[in-house]
Amino acid sequence: MDNAYALQQIGLPVLGIVAAAAATFYAVSFLEIREKSFRDLDELDGSESGVFKPMSSRERRAKRQADKQARN
Repeated sequence: MDNAYALQQIGLPVLGIVAAAAATFYAVSFLEIREKSFRDLDELDGSESGVFKPMSSRERRAKRQADKQARN
């Protein structure tokens, strides 16, 4: 009975620490992936200011047509 209590006294805090570390790792990884995707979007857009400028539907259509013609 004493061994089970001792394992519980040691195991439960260790399990809590491992769970907190896993949650922290997941959160940090998610934030880094998000930042990287925003950086990639900025590079793709070509803007150095970091401000996202949405294209109008006319610009999107022209870009799609130009891409389609470039492939052919």
